[in-house]
Amino acid sequence: MRRRQPHLVQLSRLDRARLDTLLHNGKTQQRIARRARILLAMSDPTTVVEDLARSVGQARNSIWSVCRRYEQWGVDAVFDAPRSGRPQELSPPAAGPN
Repeated sequence: MRRRQPHLVQLSRLDRARLDTLLHNGKTQQRIARRARILLAMSDPTTVVEDLARSVGQARNSIWSVCRRYEQWGVDAVFDAPRSGRPQELSPPAAGPN
């Protein structure tokens, strides 16, 4: 089976440091940490996309999508894009009889 040479993601030192910080922060959401792992792995020339996809539990297309998002938006690509729709409104709890 022919394997396509992976398109290497060129991470700057600052980007790599920010991704490492996200990975090692215990409060980072798993979907964000997964995208950070993908970007760090894709900066390594020995990465095989199929193996990476299997290890992070994503399809190859998802791996390429994260790489394209990084090229377009930089490190902010690991965060979720804004969603359409009405913003969530939280109201204070109603004071009831005690």
